[in-house]
Amino acid sequence: MSSVSPADELSAPADFLSRMRHTTAHVLAQAVRELIPEAKMGIGPVIENGFFYDFDLPRPLTESDLSTLEARMKAIVKENLPMQKFVEPREVARKRCEEMGQLYKVRLIDDLPDEAEISFYQQGDFIDLCKGPHIESTGRIGAFKLMSIAGAYWRGKAENEQLTRVYGVAFQKQSHLDEYLNKLEEAKKRDHRVIGKTLKLFHIDDQVGQGMVLWTPAGAAVRQELQTFIGHELRKQGYHQVFTPHIGKLELYKTSGHFPYYAESQYPPVIDREFLKKLSDEGCTCGELANKLESGDIEGYLLKPMNCPHHIKIYASERRSYRDLPLRLAEFGTVYRWEQSGELNGMTRVRSFTQDDAHLFVTEEQVPAEVQGCLSLVRTIFDTLGMKDFRVRVGLRDPDSAKYVGDPANWDKAEKACRDAAASLGVPFSEEPGEAAFYGPKIDFVVKDVIGREWQLGTVQVDYNLPIRFGLEYIGSDSQPHRPVMIHRAPFGSMERFCGVLIEHFAGAFPTWLSPEQVRFLPIADRHIEYCEAIKTRLVEAGVRATVDARSEKTGKKVAEAQVEKVPYMIIVGDRDIEAGNVAVRHRDKGDLGPRSVEQFVTDLLAEIAERRLSPA
Repeated sequence: MSSVSPADELSAPADFLSRMRHTTAHVLAQAVRELIPEAKMGIGPVIENGFFYDFDLPRPLTESDLSTLEARMKAIVKENLPMQKFVEPREVARKRCEEMGQLYKVRLIDDLPDEAEISFYQQGDFIDLCKGPHIESTGRIGAFKLMSIAGAYWRGKAENEQLTRVYGVAFQKQSHLDEYLNKLEEAKKRDHRVIGKTLKLFHIDDQVGQGMVLWTPAGAAVRQELQTFIGHELRKQGYHQVFTPHIGKLELYKTSGHFPYYAESQYPPVIDREFLKKLSDEGCTCGELANKLESGDIEGYLLKPMNCPHHIKIYASERRSYRDLPLRLAEFGTVYRWEQSGELNGMTRVRSFTQDDAHLFVTEEQVPAEVQGCLSLVRTIFDTLGMKDFRVRVGLRDPDSAKYVGDPANWDKAEKACRDAAASLGVPFSEEPGEAAFYGPKIDFVVKDVIGREWQLGTVQVDYNLPIRFGLEYIGSDSQPHRPVMIHRAPFGSMERFCGVLIEHFAGAFPTWLSPEQVRFLPIADRHIEYCEAIKTRLVEAGVRATVDARSEKTGKKVAEAQVEKVPYMIIVGDRDIEAGNVAVRHRDKGDLGPRSVEQFVTDLLAEIAERRLSPA
């Protein structure tokens, strides 16, 4: 055994939090082994805000076990045990893990390349196979909390053993942990699945299928407003609206590269009946059919995973000149992806979603200006919705990966266009190799919501490759054929995901222009209903979503219900209001705004909606 000083393992100070969380995972493993000596340890990596550790246990863990484990972990931290590293030869290390009964660790050793260093870390009597790094001692661990218990397959594969995963969070200071836990509580209150049900914005039904969103009238109103808003901006930028089918021939997606290379994220193809009959007549077995599916050697159709091949075919449907470019084709196109059931999450992770998609066919010289136009559209959306805290992520190809198609020289040009455009925005941006689409680099917008969570929303991609794969051309000013460049862009991304994020960002209290119900009239008595209906009719004719609550309920109850349902304006009408030609205005957030003339209320309301204000003036 050769010892290594922990001081030699210290990384840069900026890495302290990661090393501390890693050490906390080891403290958890020690506590579990003390509570359940038969526990077999899996892996315990650092994750965002904390860590987890997987265990093979003889009995299930309970919530009360978490309290017991957390108390023991705090005691281990107080003991301030040094974290000592030692390295052993493969066979010695393997034997050690076998003698400890840690067979998952033996598997990990067997998976390591021959030249890999095999190291352990020890705190007190507890030893764990680990490459590190860690902090010097358990006493330097800050504030932590065990959060939950879940099931997890060994190495993430469903055919392997199911283990028990314990999640925890850790921070340097108690105040940081408290802030994080407060944000979690706020996030629970803002959960779009809960708010969506309360406000009747959407529904997911098992008979329709998990991951398939049914937009109810209220949710459809929000979606339609967003589509109207961006549609107006698209018309100003010279886009043309198109519509394409939900399904296409496999040959189309073979040419684009989406099939069969990304078959695992797509629905199985619909096999052509004549082709299927031919295979049957030839005595094709189920196994042979499965092989043909995997290789793509079949004829049939596919639920579209992307809109771009369809838009490409619209471009290719007629002869194009340089005078026709840029050609900007836009569609609210529904696409289909096969997401694992465990990854589905309300509206933010679904199997069927509609993209505010567009594809721009441009000359190479037009690329910078057109990318800028796409970015300005994204900024207009974020500014209008008050999402001003965002960063930009430039996804580049990984030069060591075979995933990417096309000429490296074209990739260089596309990546430069994305870098230059991102730099021009004046906001922080990062470059992430390996995050490009298979056909081109991309610019992603990562938005921070009101409680500090980040969401990847809009995207812009520069693509030299699909025009080559489909043989697209335009006739240049020299009367010779040239290859266009494609720009893919979706400012909202997915309408489902974007609306799910908006629900949580606004906690269901949408600004008036987006609210499913913008005004609710609350007549105090039946004799006031006719007056309310007359004003409501006027508003509806002006495009306002207004209703009258004519129930025989107390006004206080009506106000309370409208408040819960996040209606921006509650208009209370009694005898004095009618006599004066007024309405008593109450706002969801600002409370009682007092009496106003009908004319003034209507004028102010229509101006607020037309200007898409985030709050009343």
